[in-house]
Amino acid sequence: MEKNMDFDLSCRSFSASKLNDIALLRLNTDFLRHTTDLSTRDKLLNYFDLVSKSDLIKVLVIIGPSGERGCEEYFDFYKNAATSESEVINIHRMYNVINQLLLKLVSLDKIVVHGNSGKIISSFLNISLACDYRIVAENSVFQNPCLDLGLLPKGGGAFFLSKIIGLNKVLDIMLSGKNMTALESLALGIVNQVVPAADLEAVALKTARSFSQKPATTLTGIKRLVNYALKDLENYLEFEDKALIHAIKKSVDWKQTDE
Repeated sequence: MEKNMDFDLSCRSFSASKLNDIALLRLNTDFLRHTTDLSTRDKLLNYFDLVSKSDLIKVLVIIGPSGERGCEEYFDFYKNAATSESEVINIHRMYNVINQLLLKLVSLDKIVVHGNSGKIISSFLNISLACDYRIVAENSVFQNPCLDLGLLPKGGGAFFLSKIIGLNKVLDIMLSGKNMTALESLALGIVNQVVPAADLEAVALKTARSFSQKPATTLTGIKRLVNYALKDLENYLEFEDKALIHAIKKSVDWKQTDE
């Protein structure tokens, strides 16, 4: 029965394939916007369930979108929210999908290797933090446009980073508004490897293969032990959403009053 499972899938927000005992998931451009479509959301979450339940898969590799537009896409999305009730609904949907995605990644009984490149907005950094091993290309720059918008970063950034680099450094990063280079993120321990952009996917797969050679029970057991400290993530995300929605309402009210 399990041998007939189809791990090859393509839709607007992502594509997926199976390479021996590795599942490869590539996120497309405008991934976050596309997840506001309920059918696309269901395909993504169902794929995680498929990977989670299958003994044929030992490691999941996620390659993020190239990040060509970076903050521009983020600005466009939230500017529309200031003038469109339907966009505010989409923001709620996007937050819900990100929450479900983060919880799936943390609870997934597989090691997850994440690769990213280009201009990476805070939401994609935060998604990578829910993964177990992070690789970025040399051209990667982490951007935090939230200060310019008067908003907060979505995706558990403060939750994950405080456990990785400590509270003081988290405050420095989040309040500075400065871009962070790949090498800076490596020095802080936010990512595990920095590689040439052309080698990103190949190195991610090579890393995944090195994990897949270890016993599945060992991989699962170690991940569960390491992620035990993340048991409060769901409560944090609920609190985060309330703070974000409050910030958005304040931002929208200000824009409308100003106009």
